[in-house]
Amino acid sequence: MSGTNVGLEKPAAPVTRVGLAIGLLVGSAFVMILNETIMSVALPVLITDLGISPSTAQWLTSGFLLTMAVVIPVTGFLLQRFTPRQVFVASMTLFSLGTLVAGLAPGFEVLLTGRIVQAVGTAVMVPLLFTTVMTLIPAERRGSTMGTISIVIAVAPAVGPTISGLILSALDWRWMFWIVLPIALVALVAGASLLQVPVETRKVPLDVPSVLISAIAFSGLVYGLSAIGEAARGGTAVPPWIPVVVGAVAMVVFVARQRRLQRDDRALLDLRPFAHRSFVVSVVLVVLSMMALFGALILLPLYLQEVLGTDPFVTGLVVLPGGLVMGLLGPVVGRTYDRVGARPLVIPGAVVLSAALWLLTALVGGPLWTVVAAHVVLSAGIAVMLTPLMTDALSALPTSLYSHGSAIITTLQQVAGAAGTALFVTVMTLASASGGAIDAAGVRVAFLTAAVISLLAIGTSLLVAPRKAAVA
Repeated sequence: MSGTNVGLEKPAAPVTRVGLAIGLLVGSAFVMILNETIMSVALPVLITDLGISPSTAQWLTSGFLLTMAVVIPVTGFLLQRFTPRQVFVASMTLFSLGTLVAGLAPGFEVLLTGRIVQAVGTAVMVPLLFTTVMTLIPAERRGSTMGTISIVIAVAPAVGPTISGLILSALDWRWMFWIVLPIALVALVAGASLLQVPVETRKVPLDVPSVLISAIAFSGLVYGLSAIGEAARGGTAVPPWIPVVVGAVAMVVFVARQRRLQRDDRALLDLRPFAHRSFVVSVVLVVLSMMALFGALILLPLYLQEVLGTDPFVTGLVVLPGGLVMGLLGPVVGRTYDRVGARPLVIPGAVVLSAALWLLTALVGGPLWTVVAAHVVLSAGIAVMLTPLMTDALSALPTSLYSHGSAIITTLQQVAGAAGTALFVTVMTLASASGGAIDAAGVRVAFLTAAVISLLAIGTSLLVAPRKAAVA
């Protein structure tokens, strides 16, 4: 049965077992993705405690994201070759080991090693979650389940700085890891004994050259894009255009190789999902939405701390309401999607997203509560779009491409986040009048740039197929 992969379903699992599997994966993914942003507020403390420079400390966040970008493309292969339980156990074991190493770290090098090991485990979890949902949940209920997943994708990064600030206000920075470790170990034990997903695997050969090329391509793009923002704020050791060009060239080679290998069903990351129109439209909108989300997550803290002078804990609290709104709306939007489809949700969501960005452009420099309110509106617009888009994208695919579609979406989210951060930080820095120091005028121009880009999201949303045209 060539072409059969982890998505091939056996007889349906009992509903209680399905709920247990999804709940376990959602909870685990939430804890793991939380670690993407939990370090951001802690960097000033680590700079002092470990005696390192700000540019060195930044690698604790950048290294995590780079590792994610390198590992995620491999998950399409892993989810074909191994069972969900095997992938989950490996993922949680690596994450737990990385958390332990980071908690015990005597210095920067060991702490960075722990973060990288954490990231390897985290990278596999979201594609595993997507693929499991598409395998276990019938088409008419996928929206509500994917709405729950949106809590992981949207809320975890938003609450990371808040939780970090709360811990640092009372405890040593190592407690950010000691608090997470027992939760990770409990999830590991529970998954090893209870996670049963009825799927079949196949012995897909691992194309090692593809792994190496994808590592160069995605790490080059993510690092280069991230470095553009850093260079605008004060310079980097390597000119950002070098890794961007290297990554882009490697990406061309990677795509060409995958197109050749997928003819024999041997691709590391099968690109055939891009042959499905609904998948392409949804992925473009997800990329634009994640650029706006990550742009806001980086612009608002910089504005609050460097322009208004708020402390890190207050900064975390300011961005928290938007994340909570996304989490609360996720399940509601998911159930609505199951009834009406993506188009009636995505078009209004894109309009709300754009309106919020134009509003932020006008409100920067005004009362803080108005900026918070506009951020909540922005988050609501993204929430209304995200669940329908991800569900529509994967539902457009045949079962055999679920794992690869999940890996593509998750990879592009990482690249979109890096691109959004690079673009908006660069514009903000160049538009600030005080020669490198950020001011309200620079932040306003950055939001204006995002608002102009959001018009593309409105135009693209009109291409979302009506429900009757969607492939269930």
